[in-house]
Amino acid sequence: MLFICYPKCSTCQKAKKWLDEHNIKYTERHIVEVNPTYDELKEWYGKSGLTLKKFFNTSGLLYKEMQLKDKLPTMSEEEQIQLLATNGMLVKRPLVVNGDTVLVGFKEAEWAEKLN
Repeated sequence: MLFICYPKCSTCQKAKKWLDEHNIKYTERHIVEVNPTYDELKEWYGKSGLTLKKFFNTSGLLYKEMQLKDKLPTMSEEEQIQLLATNGMLVKRPLVVNGDTVLVGFKEAEWAEKLN
């Protein structure tokens, strides 16, 4: 299982603590040091069943600076995935990839249901 996070993010810290408390083994990956690639994002988006907007860190500074709230609706899916692959700070975190299960953000109930 791949656990993609930003170590300074408090939500990521809570998620990591939850995984550890539930003895769930994972490989940790720093989202800025190893940004998700275009191919990874495309695959995860396909498996997740989520809208592409859910993969954006909409509360992040970069998202706001780039005024993506206004720009995303006019961009193609392809362009949005390419944009996400340019900077880990644009990607919502934590991100868990476990086979065909892809979880974006930390919702304890959802994680308990999908990872236990």
